Amino acid sequence: MTRVVATRFVLAVRDLRASSDYFMNVLGMQRDFGDESDGWSFLSMGAFRVMLGHCADERPAHELGDHSYFAYVTVDDVDAYHAEITARGAKPKAPPMTKPWGMREFALETPEGHRLTFGTELGRG
Repeated sequence: MTRVVATRFVLAVRDLRASSDYFMNVLGMQRDFGDESDGWSFLSMGAFRVMLGHCADERPAHELGDHSYFAYVTVDDVDAYHAEITARGAKPKAPPMTKPWGMREFALETPEGHRLTFGTELGRG
């Protein structure tokens, strides 16, 4: 049976340089390869991987409503990660909160409007 070994989210962005900077300098991702000259930015932070594709004429993510939500990322310590990224300028919707489904989590929206949630399983971090 085939086994999934990795995933990479693909996001259309209107400003590739600014989006790459946000994902790297605010969210803490690193560039895997490429220099954006071909319209792509391949980034990762552990198992969380994204491909940002330059699509200047596409509808911006902030206009997509619920369709702008793209990922739930489980981290080992959501409170520490929240502190790290807010110190670098991230503006989460709220501080981490414990949820009835067994997660402690917070959500944020990128400057282009892509939404994601970061969480830690209770009792694991």
